[in-house]
Amino acid sequence: METVQESREEFVAKGMGDGVGIQPGGYLIELSLDWIVCRASENVHHLLGESHVTLIDEPLGRFVQAQALHDLRNLFSRLSGTTGIARAYGVRLTDDRALHDIAFQLSDGRVILEAVPSASETFGQAFGSIGGLIASLGDRHGDALLEGGARRMRALTGYDRVTLFLSDQRAESSRGAYSAPAEHNSALPMLVGDSEAGMVPVFPRKSDDTSVSAALMKASELDSLRNAGVRSVMRVLFNDGEFRCDSRRPRECTLEVHAAAELFAQMFAMRLEIDRLCGS
Repeated sequence: METVQESREEFVAKGMGDGVGIQPGGYLIELSLDWIVCRASENVHHLLGESHVTLIDEPLGRFVQAQALHDLRNLFSRLSGTTGIARAYGVRLTDDRALHDIAFQLSDGRVILEAVPSASETFGQAFGSIGGLIASLGDRHGDALLEGGARRMRALTGYDRVTLFLSDQRAESSRGAYSAPAEHNSALPMLVGDSEAGMVPVFPRKSDDTSVSAALMKASELDSLRNAGVRSVMRVLFNDGEFRCDSRRPRECTLEVHAAAELFAQMFAMRLEIDRLCGS
């Protein structure tokens, strides 16, 4: 079948308000547990060189290199039975020279695989800074610890504003003033590249989808961000808390930075627990 070639504007406009979708900066493939393609975002031809229609009910191995498939399935085998997110970086899925970062997770008995272009020129920088950022918190306690955590998360991710939500407490670090405080919204995607970019539908289109709703880059709840002047967001969950990183300008969705932010948040949670025990 001939590859479907659509402009970004065409598939974004076509998908607005129709079923569920993913943001244009990424690609999504929904797989069965034996890696048969169940659904695919309608821009997937840019990733695999095949129409989204061609992929349905076919094994993913028909469309990706054998080594890439082998590596991803090995990583998936270690994920099975967990609620975590597995990631692989700099993966060459096809004969094309382009590299992509991959994230996948289990959702409602399906494997949700997402891909974004690799940012290989900065790979490793985010992870390499985490130890120093945690150490620089020193002997901070209470509100000073929360404020220090928000400030260091902003330094790690480079977003304009970071808000830390922790039970009934919050702390914020920002570059410049915002017209309104960030609101905690558990329905927001984990990664938003550009709240004004619309969405790419996932085929076959279903309005009652549940598995794709777990996607990191799902296209949902974006109206509230546009209304608040927020173009990009990264959410990082830990225990009973969350870091929400906002920016006034579009940003590429970077899986490595998100993973590094998750690691920082986990280490920060340990510091919070130490602080709680010392204060009790």
